[in-house]
Amino acid sequence: MTSPATLTNGLRFTKGHGTENDFVLLDDRAGLLDLTPALVRALADRRAGVGGDGVIRVAPTASLPEGAAILAVDPSAVWFMDYRNADGSVAEMCGNGVRVFAAYLERLGLAVVPEGQLGSGATLAVGTRAGVRRVRREPNGWYAVDMGPWHLSGGAEAALAGTDVAVAVAGLDSVRPALRVDVGNPHVVLALADAGELEGADLTRAPEVRPVPDGGTNVELVVPLGEELADDGAVVGRVRMRVHERGVGETRSCGTGACAAALAVRTWAGDGAPDVWLVEVPGGTVRVRLLASGHVELAGPAALVADGEIDLDALTVGACS
Repeated sequence: MTSPATLTNGLRFTKGHGTENDFVLLDDRAGLLDLTPALVRALADRRAGVGGDGVIRVAPTASLPEGAAILAVDPSAVWFMDYRNADGSVAEMCGNGVRVFAAYLERLGLAVVPEGQLGSGATLAVGTRAGVRRVRREPNGWYAVDMGPWHLSGGAEAALAGTDVAVAVAGLDSVRPALRVDVGNPHVVLALADAGELEGADLTRAPEVRPVPDGGTNVELVVPLGEELADDGAVVGRVRMRVHERGVGETRSCGTGACAAALAVRTWAGDGAPDVWLVEVPGGTVRVRLLASGHVELAGPAALVADGEIDLDALTVGACS
């Protein structure tokens, strides 16, 4: 096997995070790495592996079964973000991950855009299982991602009622109403009364969503914090969030979850609510913007913090067997 990711008995990797949602990144531009669920679990293991909320592989879009449809939509989406949850399961999308993926492509010299470099308004097309995602780098160093269309899974009826499922969370005293939001992957958003309830929730166990969703769901617990004026005089909303990600558990941040949280709170707020929301997560703050196209944009930092090589033989003995 010949690939930038692999050596004779080792695997090169980069470690990165977006608001402390962390990932093991693999450069498999040749599309030859067999990224099995066992290998993903071993790499993501925080004691016996590298450690991360997920594993992201750079792969040629054309090498994946989903690639033909993506390239038909946008031939410039030549690189695919092959994202896996820490438990080895395949995920459609990761909002923090796609920002880190873009930063990684820049590091590798693969972030090729018509304007020559990412920045100054240029956008990079990335293939994902949720479709093409376009990324631009802002002057402050943040990466902004058009996350595509979103919708309330329960439609207009759910929007009117403000809820379409119920959620039981350990540490909270009752089953609470919640709202399903689809941002390319499934989310359930539950509003809490205050920061005390948010801190008291026990997310070491998965919340129980009723009715149980097919394929699982991410669950966001949110506390709306009101509205404020940005530096440019625009009104922005603010919300605080914790998240339990399917296939992972509680994470320090979730990009698609931040989008879902902002969209749910905006739905509950009704007409006149802001189109821009700052979402506070344990790992930092991200910005969510509702676009005129009906898409939603996510912006925030991305950091690449380490490069290394892992001994596959030791990894196999310690975690893959």
